[in-house]
Parts: sequence; structure tokens; C-alpha cells
Amino acid sequence: MTKTIERNEIVEGVIWKQLLLFFFPILIGSFFQQLYNTVDTIIVGQYVGKEALAGVGATGNVINLWLGFFIGLAGGASVIISHFYGARDEESLSKAVHTSIALSLAGGLVIMLIGLATAKVSLEILDVAEEVMDEAMTYIIVFYCGMVATVIYNVGTGILRAVGDSKRPLYILIACCVVNIVLDLLFVVAFHWDVFGVALATVLSQVVSAVLIMAILMRTREGYRVELKKIRFHGGMLRRIMRLGLPTGMQSVLYTISNLVIQAAVNAFGTDAMASWSAISRVDGFVWMIMGAFGISVTTFVGQNYGAGRYDRVLRGTRVCLAMTAGTILVLSVLEIVFAGPILRIFTGDEAVVALGTTFVRVWAPAYVAYVFIEIYSGAARGVGEALPPMIITIFGVCVLRLIWIWAVLPFHRTPAMVAASYPVTWGITAAVFIVYYLRMNWLKRHLPPGTPLPGRRAAGA
Repeated sequence: MTKTIERNEIVEGVIWKQLLLFFFPILIGSFFQQLYNTVDTIIVGQYVGKEALAGVGATGNVINLWLGFFIGLAGGASVIISHFYGARDEESLSKAVHTSIALSLAGGLVIMLIGLATAKVSLEILDVAEEVMDEAMTYIIVFYCGMVATVIYNVGTGILRAVGDSKRPLYILIACCVVNIVLDLLFVVAFHWDVFGVALATVLSQVVSAVLIMAILMRTREGYRVELKKIRFHGGMLRRIMRLGLPTGMQSVLYTISNLVIQAAVNAFGTDAMASWSAISRVDGFVWMIMGAFGISVTTFVGQNYGAGRYDRVLRGTRVCLAMTAGTILVLSVLEIVFAGPILRIFTGDEAVVALGTTFVRVWAPAYVAYVFIEIYSGAARGVGEALPPMIITIFGVCVLRLIWIWAVLPFHRTPAMVAASYPVTWGITAAVFIVYYLRMNWLKRHLPPGTPLPGRRAAGA
């Protein structure tokens, strides 16, 4: 039965308003996501100790290595879903949705099994200090056990955002944030379960989020409705998802590997460096969540307008989003630099940890704005289905150069600040390449129907 799709404001409304209407629920949702990660860190640092803080912090990149690959893979489905939704092709939309849900179930199970089998060796490769190994192992094993729910939630959220719904994922995140905080306090402060309690609280909150997101997808009457009996891999659709998602998934893996190398370099400086890196990463996360929210917004905006044939709005939306993101990040960079010390003292009272964290911030925060070009231009290109070139640029510009920095430059001046310097250097180089790539416009030309002229860059905006 054909369903009626209401007027789509993303392809018809005022550009800056639509971007902001989509952006703010994602931002607020990301804030709550970061909030309950931050609460975990605060509770561990204040009630368990800096060894536990270092142990939990050491697991992040290991977990993201597997999780990021499958979320990147499913990201290909989000782009395809936004195209079909913009074009109002409900049959293809349904196939894409059910294939992505099947992918999330299979992916979550695979991550859990691989993660549990490789947890110890992964932490050993990272050179995690012996005094924090038990805490790190406890956290990572419990977290992996809830991976199916985590992947389902992330894929389900991607589906809703692909069709322009960024509000209901926000409501789910708020609910799960409250659940996580309450369980943190119960398990750690009241029951004294320490790191195990923090990990269990996180997993249970992810289970709640997965249940809620599936309930929304199964109850909607629109073309992206999920029906359990229809969850399966559609061969042609899976190939399209893989074509778009594999480059993004591989980019995420290689990006995480480069971060693992960075983490190992930090770990070599001892527990204080590990604890400060863990704490400042939570603060740093607020900046990345804003850039990520703008990145998701531009990808969805571009994807739906591309699917609807509104190629002029693809370019105008990208320019508007770039300007809004850059202005926001510049303000945040200044605030983080000025208030780094007081913010870090929220996580720990250890002054050695605070001093190192402040050093990290002063090295990389001034260069945040360079990453804006990477985030927005790559997001716009993915929105039209251009996945491989952004991956190649990011891999070589960020990942490979970062590894070269650690292995070839760091040995000449082995300090924690020199490790942190790998970020601004690689961001700046990669941003310059992305600017050239975007301005040449081949990323859009390749995906326009034959004979379609390239939209004018200065056409009047809606």
C-alpha cells in the first residue's frame, strides 16, 4: 500500500533554518551522549581513583575500532535512505531500512564475539600499564557484551535522521542518559561495584535505547517502518550499502588505529598522562559532538536534496553549514583554552593530571577550525554518494601522516605535548586537500545525471 509523504521542508524550506532545525536536536542529543560518558568519567575519577580512570580511558579506541567500522558501514544505508526518502521511492526505502537493520544485528554479534576474543591482546598491544589492566579488562568485557544493543541503537538513529527526524533520537538519548546516571550512582556509589558498575550501567542504558528506537521504527506508518518478518538482506540493496559504507567503515577503522597508536604513545608516559588524556578527551568530546552534529546535518540535507533533484540546494546548503560550523567552533576553541584548568578539576583533584591536560588543550584546540573543512566537505560529498575520495584523503592526510609523526618525529622530542601536536599538523594538511577537492566540484559532477549542468554557485538561495 502506498503511503502519503508530507511536504518535505528539507528540500523546500529556507536552508539555514532547516539546517538548524535538524542540527539542534542532534546537538542536544550528542550533548546528552557526551554527558553520560562524562558522568562515567567523573564518578570513576572521584569515587574509584585515577588508576580506574586511566583503565576506562584506555578502552575507548579499542571499542571504537570495531564499532566504528560497522556504524560506518551502516552509514552507507543512511545515505541511500535519504536519497530514496527525498525521491519518495517507498519500495526501495523499505528495502534499504530492513537491510540496514539486518546488518546491525549481524554486525553487533560479530563485534561482540571478535571483541571478547581479542580484548586482552588489544590492551597489551596498547601497552596498557599493569596497574590498570584489571580495570580496563573489566570495562571492555562488560561493554562488548552489550554490543548488539549499541549497534542497533546507532543504526536505528541513523535511519530516523536520514528521513529528517532528529527529535525522537534526542528524546531517547535524554531518557537513556537519565538511566545511565541513576545506575552509575546506584552501582558505584551505593553498591561499590567500581568499574564493573560503570560498565554495566552503560550497557543497560544502551539496551533501553535499542528497545526504544526499534519501537519507534516498528510503530511508524511511513515508508521506513520496520516489520520483523521483513528484516533480511536484499542482495542489490546490500551491495549499494557496501559500496557507500565500506569506504566510511574502513576510514573509521584506520582513523581509530591511528588513535590507538596515539593512545599507546600517551600510555608510555605513565598513569598521570593516561588519566589526563582520558579526562581531556571528555572535554574535547563536546567540540567533536558539535562538529559531528553539523556533519550529520549537511549529509542528510545534501542527501535528500540530491535525491529530490535540488542540486542547487546541495551547494548552497554546504556553504551555509560550513559558515555556521566554523563560527561555532572558533568560539568553543577560545572557551576551552581559557577554562581548561577549572574544567579538568571537575574530573580529578590531581594537579599533575590537570597540568598535563591543560597542555594537551593548548596544543590542539587552536586548530579545531581546520577540521571543520574536513567534516563539512566530506559530509557533503558522502551525501551525494561520493564515499571513496573522502576516505582516501582522510586516510592519508590524517591517519598515515599521524603515524609518520609518532614514529618519525616524536623520537626527536619525546614529550606528551609532542604527541598532542600530531593532531593540529595532520588536520591542517588534510583540510587544505579537502578545500582543493571540494572547489574542483568533481565530487558533484560525477553524480549528476548525464547532461545535467553544474548548478550556479551564486544562484539566489531559498
